[in-house]
Amino acid sequence: MSDQFNLHHQTRLPSDPKFLFDRVECYYRERLDETWKGRHPMKGMIPGSSAIKLRSNDYLCVAADRRVIEAEVRALQASGHGDSVSRTFVHHEADGLNAFEQRVARLMGSEAAVLANSGYCANVGLIQAICRPDTPVFLDMKAHLSLWEGVKSAGAKPTPFRHNDAEHLDRLIGKVGPGVIVVDALYSIDGNIAALEDFVEVAERRGCALVVDETHSFGTHGPDGAGLVAALGLSHRVHFRTVGLSKAVSSRGGLVVCSQRNAEFLRYESLPVIFSTQVLAHEVAGYNAALDIFANEPSRQRLLHSNHRYLTDGLDELGYNVDLSRSQIIALEAGEILETIKLRDALEKRDVFGAIFLPPATPAKRCIIRFTVNCGLTKDELDRVLAVCAEIRDEVGLASWPSTRRRGRQARMVSLPTALAA
Repeated sequence: MSDQFNLHHQTRLPSDPKFLFDRVECYYRERLDETWKGRHPMKGMIPGSSAIKLRSNDYLCVAADRRVIEAEVRALQASGHGDSVSRTFVHHEADGLNAFEQRVARLMGSEAAVLANSGYCANVGLIQAICRPDTPVFLDMKAHLSLWEGVKSAGAKPTPFRHNDAEHLDRLIGKVGPGVIVVDALYSIDGNIAALEDFVEVAERRGCALVVDETHSFGTHGPDGAGLVAALGLSHRVHFRTVGLSKAVSSRGGLVVCSQRNAEFLRYESLPVIFSTQVLAHEVAGYNAALDIFANEPSRQRLLHSNHRYLTDGLDELGYNVDLSRSQIIALEAGEILETIKLRDALEKRDVFGAIFLPPATPAKRCIIRFTVNCGLTKDELDRVLAVCAEIRDEVGLASWPSTRRRGRQARMVSLPTALAA
């Protein structure tokens, strides 16, 4: 066995043709050597047992909950991985996937839902299916990259509008004509919340379809975690909502929530749905267990928002620009990539671990360390984070950051009604 293994690893692979070699070389030369100065930004320190980790999307702390784990184990023992087929071939009403889709549709105040293998697949497949090459697609400049990839997949032309600016969107529609409006309910980079009521009004007045990505607001906002659209009473006025189940649900998979007519269409027109094997039976069992927790333990949502307010208030007092954060996502915007690596290193040396975001996730001069808050953080842990952020201010040059100079002059922010933010 060991001889076979060694032989395998001694086998030579073919040389890359020049076009491929040059394409890969651009990464090593332009990004790694020139832009990053040989310091890979994604390869920081490894967190130890005492580290405070603010980079997980497990907002409501269900990933390790024994009820979720036991539900998945029972499903595996009962049926293994289930049928290994495309979702397109599964029709019977008693199927667990159909039942979960119906449950989510009811929760979010809609008629139907379609499961996909990830939030990325849900977004790409939705836009690809509902748009033709001549369909105008209006995207918030900060909309998730997967939504832009959906436009590309459809062969359509994206028309970006200024972040959270419904007036700018309205003017663009007046010039281009009606089409599909695409926004995130809660933006994954800086935690800002969409002006959903304004966008609904524009969509209705201009005869547009509205797509809202609820990936970071599902579970964390709204009754029983139904999301921001439902929380604002807009479920009957939004055509499509998408959800990535890798955030508050802490699993794998995605959803498109919409009318029954449109769901039937998507099952046979969305390429990621057609050409992917469906999510597995034990994953669906985990989804259901997570939704049970959302419904039965609303205190988790309250703790999440309380922790967010405590941390953002403290960071604001320390001079960090967290003006845009209206949710469990907090961005420390250091600016250039090397400045952001310096911030990352200063935090990690003191046992605080966020997530570094840089191009293509952010503009080149607006790189960030993202903190994602969860409901399980203690006051002592939050105080430790604030103490570290206070200590490193001079070391990381906080006063000279462009975001520090912009404090109080941000793009439009949306404040949730008190009842929804509580």
